[in-house]
Formats: sequence, C-alpha cells, structure tokens
Amino acid sequence: MGLLEAHAGLAGKVAVVVGGAGEIIGRAVTLGLARAGVSIATCDIHEDAVAAIVPEVEALGVRILSVRADAGDPQALDTFYDEVEAGFRAIDIVVNVVGGVKRSLFMNTTREDNTRDIRLNYGYVVDSCRRAIPLIRKGGNGGSIINFTTIEAHRGAATYAVYAGAKAATTNFSRALAVELGGEEIRVNLIAPDTSPARTSNAALYPEDFERFAKLGDDAMAQVLKIYVPLKRAPSVDDLVNGVLFLASDLSRSITGTTLHIDGGTIASLGFLDWPFGDSFMPAPLGGTLARLLPKDD
Repeated sequence: MGLLEAHAGLAGKVAVVVGGAGEIIGRAVTLGLARAGVSIATCDIHEDAVAAIVPEVEALGVRILSVRADAGDPQALDTFYDEVEAGFRAIDIVVNVVGGVKRSLFMNTTREDNTRDIRLNYGYVVDSCRRAIPLIRKGGNGGSIINFTTIEAHRGAATYAVYAGAKAATTNFSRALAVELGGEEIRVNLIAPDTSPARTSNAALYPEDFERFAKLGDDAMAQVLKIYVPLKRAPSVDDLVNGVLFLASDLSRSITGTTLHIDGGTIASLGFLDWPFGDSFMPAPLGGTLARLLPKDD
C-alpha cells in the first residue's frame, strides 16, 4: 500500500451506494470504492446489473450486498436499508447517485412528472440519509455522506425547472445536514457534474437534439465542448469517481458542507463561452459567430 492509499484510510470501511450497479457513474463508483478496499452495499433498479456487479466486486477481495430496488419507492428503499443493517450492522460511507430528468418546458409537464422529478432528485436522498445516519453512528468513528447534485442547482436551467429545483434542495439540505452532524464527525458533501457520460444525462435531451448532432458528424460534440467547457473536454467517469474517493476518505477529513464541482470549469464560467470565429470569451456570440449563424442574402 502506498503513502496516499494509507493516508486516505478507506480500506476496511463499508459503503452504501444507492444506484451503484446499472448506471455508468454508479457502477464506476462501486468498483472504485471496492478497489480501495471498501465493502459495498448497493441497490439499483436494473436487475441484470445488480447480479452482474457481484462477481466483479468479490474479485477485488471485498464483500458486497447487491439488491434490486427502486430508490424512487420509499418502501423498497427502506427494505434495502433493512438488509444493509442485517448484513453489515454499521456503515462508514453513503453515496447517493440516483437522479434523472426529461427535458421539457415547465408548462408541458404534468403533476406526475413533477412528483417523479422531486422524488428522484431530492426525496429519496432525504430518506436515504435518514436511514444511513443511525448506521454510521453505530460505527462510532464518524463517516462521509456524498450526495450527487448538478450544476443546474446553481443556475436557471430552463426546460429543467423542477429538476433544477429538486437538485438545489438536495444541495442546501446537504449543507444544513453537514452543520447538524459536524460534531459527530459525520461529513456531508456534494458532487456536482455538468456534462457527463451518465445515461440519464443523455436521455434528458430531445430526440431531435440527437438527430441534429448525427447530421453534423462525429466531431460535433467535441467542438461544442471546446466552446462550452474551459478545459475543452468533458470530465470522465474516472474524474467523478476520484471525487467520490476524495470526499469519502481521510484526505478530506476537514471538508463538510461543500460542493465539489467536477465540470471542467463550467461553474466558474457560468455562461462565458469561448465562441469561435474570433469572438472569444463572452456570454453571447459576437460578430464573428453571428455572421455565420445569420448570413445575409447577397
């Protein structure tokens, strides 16, 4: 074991990962923690993935409890935590990964759509924390709760209104919880991605968005990222996992109530884009870009 791994102090701990088998990011978080020597309890809505993750984690030499459960169903989430308590008694780390949205103007959504978005992006996080905190207390050594939020919690995300509101609620709930639990050495932090490889992120777009990108060719998204992301590339899954490992570990033992923006710098720019055709950094395109967007008739 290297100095960094020893200082991180993850080996031998137990983590709950809600949404840790089927989704690209959740599965990667589970495997990343397992590689660090952390035993895993995970639930996921995707039954095949729940089964498939077990031999992968066991091959890394740690225990895993993998349960098919929909985090959006309060009873199913409670049943999962009952199994966690029976199987592990105490836990050290919680990672709430689950989330999702469909892009739509607010007035085109239904009450059922809104209820689903609130539950999937805020409500289950509250319930997960409520069940996890007593299990962390049982360990007697403090712990780390990591909730996934989004950059949309920090800006007016048109066509994602209820989702953005729910993620903002998760963000401020986590801050408040961090203050309440600080005296027990239970830290609560957030990870806020922006562009990500998550299936739920891609599914949020309109079908016509994908059709337009397909017509532009394979390089279109790379060109978008060069305009939008200060680092000129989207963060990878590994970048997000590294953030989880940092916040779960002793390397961040004095950090709580903080949002870690793993976004390539988009939270810093907040609308200042690097426009092409000589326009450079501005919130809106200037003459160079507009000349190509709005060509004049000869």
